Amino acid sequence: MIVAGVMSGTSADGVNVAFVRLQGRGLRMRLHLLAHREYPYPPRIRSAVLAAMNSTRASVADLARLNFSLAEVYAEAVRVTAQESGFACDLIGCHGQTVYHQGDPRPYLGQPISATWQTGEGSVLAARLQVPVVSDFRPADMAAGGKGAPLVPFLDYLLFRHARRGRILQNIGGIGNLTAIPAGAAPEQVIAFDTGPGNMVIDALAKKLFGKPYDRDGALAARGVSNRQALAALLRAPFFRRTPPKTAGREQFGREFVSRFLRLCRGLGKHDVMATATALTAESIAVSVRTLSQAARFHDFFVSGGGTRNGSLMTMLADRLAGIGMRISTTDEQGLFSEAKEAVAFAVLAYQTWHRQPSNIPSATGAVRPAILGKISYV
Repeated sequence: MIVAGVMSGTSADGVNVAFVRLQGRGLRMRLHLLAHREYPYPPRIRSAVLAAMNSTRASVADLARLNFSLAEVYAEAVRVTAQESGFACDLIGCHGQTVYHQGDPRPYLGQPISATWQTGEGSVLAARLQVPVVSDFRPADMAAGGKGAPLVPFLDYLLFRHARRGRILQNIGGIGNLTAIPAGAAPEQVIAFDTGPGNMVIDALAKKLFGKPYDRDGALAARGVSNRQALAALLRAPFFRRTPPKTAGREQFGREFVSRFLRLCRGLGKHDVMATATALTAESIAVSVRTLSQAARFHDFFVSGGGTRNGSLMTMLADRLAGIGMRISTTDEQGLFSEAKEAVAFAVLAYQTWHRQPSNIPSATGAVRPAILGKISYV
């Protein structure tokens, strides 16, 4: 079966599409990446997405329209990928665009409520391409008591578990997230959680200070020096003191966090601010890895996501992990293109759902049981 995975991350910069051939079931599944493409959001779509994410109040009509508009964007991305690659898909797994995620219960109308919203209407996507679509993956895990994230650990365990080597997989997208798989671990022994900001704060500051969508190759940060005092203050944020399982998004590291960041960096040069933001991502990852390494022996550290293209970030991360004794590389070296990984993951999760199989890992999300994720839109 060929499944198209469609992913839009918290950076809200565009759409990743992966066409994957899948065979077998569950943890005996075999996969082969056939094609991968990245498509930037049209500027007006991205502006609407960011406005929805950062708004304390939003028009119901605009949110409904965005839900349908994004589906058209996703349909075109899958269509172009199919045309360029020569492959046709049998099923689509579409994560959608997260506009709100609250993994922990909070009081609402007299009762504790957790909530999440990934927008991009699956029914429209299915109708446009005449292919069934699995979407809205996170609520089923939350209904089972989980935080709805992270969900990629199922793919991590499927591909990277090893009988004799403990492995940590770090994805650096808008948010950083980590999966730790001890040597010989069963699924219930997997540890996974969000480590903090990935590219999100770096991108926001590149836009605000330099008018650039992101820090290409980490060149802006490379011209500055990180500020230790500001960094120490930032690492005292409540999120970093919480124990896993934990999730993060723009609710923790969005506009308000960036405003506080700039207040703490008042008086610093713009390049020093960029270096400090990059150091925050590197240090928050390193703190998590060092903590895990105190409890178990890990041999390999694999990095994926857009952050692998940031040379300054990768250098800072390597410096902070020096001496731990792990081999550091990207998932590309293991045959999985690092920037395709999350799109591949949602192709795999959709395939599991199509076959009525669970694909959350309760030890990662905090759910009380395995859950079949997502909703199916038929043609």
